[in-house]
Amino acid sequence: MDKISLKTVIYSGENSLDRLKSFVNKKVFIVTDPFIIDSNIIKKVTERLKSGDNEWLVFSDIVPDPPIETVVAGVTEMESFKPNLLITIGGGSAIDAAKAMKEFACKIYDYHELPLIAIPTTSGTGSEVTSFSVITDNSKGLKYPLVSDRLLPEEAILDTELVKTVPKSITADTGMDALTHAIEAYVAVNANDFTDALAEKAIRLIFNYLIDVFEDGENTIAREKMHSASTLAGIAFNSAGLGINHSIAHACGARFHIPHGRLNAILLPHVIAYNAGIQNNMNTHLQPSAKKYANLAHMLGLPSTNHASGTRSLIKEIKKLRKALGIPENFNEYNIEYTQDTINNIIDSTLQDSCTNTNPIQPQEEDITKILKQLL
Repeated sequence: MDKISLKTVIYSGENSLDRLKSFVNKKVFIVTDPFIIDSNIIKKVTERLKSGDNEWLVFSDIVPDPPIETVVAGVTEMESFKPNLLITIGGGSAIDAAKAMKEFACKIYDYHELPLIAIPTTSGTGSEVTSFSVITDNSKGLKYPLVSDRLLPEEAILDTELVKTVPKSITADTGMDALTHAIEAYVAVNANDFTDALAEKAIRLIFNYLIDVFEDGENTIAREKMHSASTLAGIAFNSAGLGINHSIAHACGARFHIPHGRLNAILLPHVIAYNAGIQNNMNTHLQPSAKKYANLAHMLGLPSTNHASGTRSLIKEIKKLRKALGIPENFNEYNIEYTQDTINNIIDSTLQDSCTNTNPIQPQEEDITKILKQLL
């Protein structure tokens, strides 16, 4: 039995932020990052809240890969302020932190209702429509994916004006993050007709528009399409699940501090080959996922005479896209220092990561080792 949940109400299109004008006499706790403050983007939120005589408090101590300490600090300020509406604006880190703050505040201080509105300023994480949040424990070098229905925002506001100034490198990384979400959801063990349709649309949009928006950030149409693709991919993986691409990225990100979307882009061709059973030029170990990867290749107009050739065409096209975005193919340029203990810890974290449970193949230690050896 498949469960399809579309709880989050999405506001999209021109002037979507005007949705905030409908709130009156609310105590609003706003979670964001320093860039949103310094660039005055925060005023786009507060000016709209002002019209409804709302009171607000801004928490802007969010950093990439938000640590547990930041979440705790936010929860403490929330309890002092006692909000009845939570708004988060920013990239995936801000949204993930806000979701975790809500979860802990509800558990610790017994908030019965605390609606969350997520306003993404990047096109990639899909966090505005998922029940996932990733929090980092720096003391242990671990990332913890949290999963709870209470993490799913009540509303998401997709306003293209907020992503026009995103730097090229972040556009590239987040765009590849969205592509990874969609492709992993498409082959995940909980995939179904509904999530497949969402994932396919997201993949088509990303291949059609990511290069355009990377080359010209002011391309409004491309920005809007990528914003939509990110959310479509988020809805897909929220129901279907992800896979070891994200599990390994979580583990490596906590130790090597490479941007999450970039890690996903580096890993993606290797994970597809593993899931499909593609080994060098041999097709003797082909797996069921190869059929779905070949379907994507056919959808994109790539050569796909059989499941193996279609999978290879998809991998080749992803590498071509990655190169055009200036993303490296391995970890060499990062001068990473690692030991066997580090590799063992990454393997352990990968196998324990909740995303691994929905990978189409359940990996063994040696499988993760082989993938890592191609990157380090």
